[in-house]
Amino acid sequence: MAVVRAGRRRRGFGRRKVDRFAADPTLVIDYKDPQLLKNFITERGKIIPRRISGNNAKHQRGVALAIKRSRMIALMPFTSAGH
Repeated sequence: MAVVRAGRRRRGFGRRKVDRFAADPTLVIDYKDPQLLKNFITERGKIIPRRISGNNAKHQRGVALAIKRSRMIALMPFTSAGH
């Protein structure tokens, strides 16, 4: 028999984030712009997933590629400074 639990509600996720690159066509994903790319990595240096950043799939792939390229030419760190 299936047990039905009363009083359980799903929590809302709040407002949907907007893809910055789709909203502003003048904004370009560029690996030479670490100030823009820092918005898409955590304090520990991990790339933020698109469900959190709000990017669409195309722009998330571009951001991830730009971050990786920026790391390779030492404009951005691979990890945070280990304190």
